[in-house]
Amino acid sequence: MQAARLHEYTDDMEHALSIDEVDRPEPGHGEVVVEVEGAGWCQTDNHIIEGMWTDYVEQELPMTLGHENAGTVVEVGDGVETVSEGDSVICHPVMTCGVCRACRMGEDMYCENLKFPGLTTDGGFAEYLLTSQRSVIPLPEGTDTTDIAPHADAGITAYHAVKKAVRELNPGDHAVVIGVGGLGHIGLQCLNAMSATNIVAVDLKDEALDLATELGAHETVNPTNVDVADAVDDITDGAGARQVLDFVGADQTTELAPDIVSAGGDHHIIGYGGHIHEPSQALVDGEFSFVGNIVGKYTELQELVSLVDRGDVELRTSRYGLDDVNTVAEKLEHGEIEGRAVITP
Repeated sequence: MQAARLHEYTDDMEHALSIDEVDRPEPGHGEVVVEVEGAGWCQTDNHIIEGMWTDYVEQELPMTLGHENAGTVVEVGDGVETVSEGDSVICHPVMTCGVCRACRMGEDMYCENLKFPGLTTDGGFAEYLLTSQRSVIPLPEGTDTTDIAPHADAGITAYHAVKKAVRELNPGDHAVVIGVGGLGHIGLQCLNAMSATNIVAVDLKDEALDLATELGAHETVNPTNVDVADAVDDITDGAGARQVLDFVGADQTTELAPDIVSAGGDHHIIGYGGHIHEPSQALVDGEFSFVGNIVGKYTELQELVSLVDRGDVELRTSRYGLDDVNTVAEKLEHGEIEGRAVITP
């Protein structure tokens, strides 16, 4: 089968991955092989190519990237009971052991024996993906497996953060969504579907802000035209935002926290790549928190699929063939992808 492989870390996205001929995987006990019909391209894929993850996980190159995967089950191993050949599924990004303490508590991302296709093992930028029956979620009949694929990471990551935020939001409170891109436009819809908060969208692109309004934002702010802190202060009558969902995670966005988060509120870091440099006194004075967010749980992906099935959350996607992987990487590097790019092997 063909697969898009990373052979060495590089900043050159134009030649980042090569299309190689590799063996089709065979399922072992409890494993399934999925014919990949959609594999979302994520900013994390660019970060993996750059080598940013080497300080956090062990990676053995060459490796097939792609961790937002959906498709059809074509082969099952011994002991598989939850899905059958022919089932349409979306794949939770990680394979978990099910027996460690974290797994017993339902904390999939904390699994002590976690494997992460596309990050630590071969992923879905290929014709076929090997995963476990613990990772696959059957999809409602008629679901487009290509379009839904990015929900496997982008969707549940956004949903995971929003689910935490809405616990702290009451009707009339304000929530700020920073970045209405691939993750942000999903998070905004989840926030709108799950709360009665007033949503303020922040983005550098007017087109993104128009999309935000279309998806339910009540106010929009373009930092190229106005000061974000002043705008949020005016919108909230000086109270600040109870919850901030930062889908950018750059230095310029994290440094907004002391000026836009209300007392006792939270600044959720979902996008990453920047840093947090704030005086400890700023946190003490405002008693606000920075909250990290990683990929959501298996059950949260089930919940998100329900929202998608109800029509409460939709993805804006563009499709590319496997041969176009480096084109997508370069476009994303330059901010030229609206919504989510999906590879169709």
